Amino acid sequence: MQYPDFFDAVPRLRIRDPLAEFLGAADEGVLEYRYLDAVRLAGHSCPTVAGAFWLTRLALGALYCTRMAVRGGVRVAFRERVDNGVTGVVANVVSMLTGAAADGGFKGLGGQFERRGLLGFGGEQPFELRYTRADTGISVDASVQLGQVPADPDMAPLMRRCLAGEADADEARRFRELWQDRVRRLLFEHGDDPDVFVIRYVN
Repeated sequence: MQYPDFFDAVPRLRIRDPLAEFLGAADEGVLEYRYLDAVRLAGHSCPTVAGAFWLTRLALGALYCTRMAVRGGVRVAFRERVDNGVTGVVANVVSMLTGAAADGGFKGLGGQFERRGLLGFGGEQPFELRYTRADTGISVDASVQLGQVPADPDMAPLMRRCLAGEADADEARRFRELWQDRVRRLLFEHGDDPDVFVIRYVN
């Protein structure tokens, strides 16, 4: 699989999953997720997928500080319904990283490790997402302001030509480059920008 070089440079998320440890899937339950994992899950790389990956990494860091975050130990609430806009796409990435699942999630073993019911939609909250530790109740509200990272002006007309089947090979290549450059800029030039990736502790 060939992909843009910057995918491998995106910092990874290390997280401990007690279920993975219990069933012997990973030594001490430690799992490592790359941005490429989110791309494979979604089937594409875009600002929405990149934003979901990075926002979740930041939110878990805020919840657990110096400790490794616990997969399956966080509830995630979305302000929007799952079928609204890109909510479902974001939810898939968030679910992969946190283990949080809706009604169809893992039911647990012997009353432990349940992931079902940790993912909710249509909540009354100020931000797009709310991440809450199940053990302490500490919460952070989080959102990504993608409008703060504008696309190159040439990208929209090139996209239209590509979708209409009118673009030549050079135009199609240029469109792909501009699309992924916006993803790269979001992660590397704005990854620590509090106006783009907004995290707020809930009082």
